[in-house]
Amino acid sequence: MGAEVPEIVVRRLPHYARALQWLEMDGVQTISSAELGARLGMTPAQIRKDLSYFGEFGKQGMGYDVTFLYEQLRQILGVDREWLAALVGIGDLGHAIARYGGFVKRGFKIAALFDQDPKKIGEQIGELEIISIDKLPMVVRGLRIQLGIIAVPAAAAQSVADLMVSAGIRGILSYAPIHLHVPRGIRIRYIDPVVSLQSMTYHLKPGSPTQDGPDESYVGE
Repeated sequence: MGAEVPEIVVRRLPHYARALQWLEMDGVQTISSAELGARLGMTPAQIRKDLSYFGEFGKQGMGYDVTFLYEQLRQILGVDREWLAALVGIGDLGHAIARYGGFVKRGFKIAALFDQDPKKIGEQIGELEIISIDKLPMVVRGLRIQLGIIAVPAAAAQSVADLMVSAGIRGILSYAPIHLHVPRGIRIRYIDPVVSLQSMTYHLKPGSPTQDGPDESYVGE
């Protein structure tokens, strides 16, 4: 990888990996950039350009070996190993996240649950017990957790983010509907379903121009 990889390219790689995983499960052995592009709503040229940042993975006229490319992308993304995550905020959303089985299949494991409500401390969710947030630094350092998931109300999110960073967490996924301030070098991503819905209702409200085809902007956002 000689040239610096644009962040937008990094964000598209998981979508490529997911498509390749499904292709592998379906028994597909090779696929062209045109066929992969059709599945993802992208041009073949864009796919080839994105992959070129990381090397040469296919041969002209032969396409890509699905299993090989999938494994290469897993290594590039760092998900060929298990990453531990700490989840803070065990309300309705936190319970759903804690019970979601899709993380483990993709290289992630929620290793610790935290909340500040004394009534929730000690409650069991699966194999994990909810721990007081006061113990987060000790637990995170002890387990060498590098990822944090924030599922608390907006008013508490910044203090939780600060605590995570001070404990050594380097990547944060936040469900709180607020922009968080973190030091340089800390990676943060946001998930806000309301914002996503609002960006769609702009196009659906009366008087908006209609669109001819689907707008699956998740790949290029």
